[in-house]
Amino acid sequence: MDQVNKNKKEMLRLKQWVVVGATPNEHKFGYKIYKALKKHQYQVWGINPKYHELEGDIISRDLKSLPEVPDCIGVVVPPAASLKLVEEAAEIGITYIWFQPGTYDEKVLEKASEKGLQAVYNDCVLVTLGE
Repeated sequence: MDQVNKNKKEMLRLKQWVVVGATPNEHKFGYKIYKALKKHQYQVWGINPKYHELEGDIISRDLKSLPEVPDCIGVVVPPAASLKLVEEAAEIGITYIWFQPGTYDEKVLEKASEKGLQAVYNDCVLVTLGE
């Protein structure tokens, strides 16, 4: 089994996630992934500086504003934002990061590797959860 598949298996086992790019817009992946993780009994926080809540849950501005350090990050933002996110994740001690399609480029993946993050990419959380 390759490293990405090992990471995916481990991330699905861990139960504390944050969705960076969470949104109340039901048509966007930030909403769909947030809801799917909750449906599958994960504890989920949302990050998006544009919003303060999502269906009664508090949405934080950034990773450092979370009440706890989550096990995993689900990324639903463009590569430029993902690059900054990798730095912040490493700073606060997050190990696992799942880049949705379109959220990363080579620079992002290289930075994640440099920072020691275990990444999943070229895969969708929704598809993996069977949504």
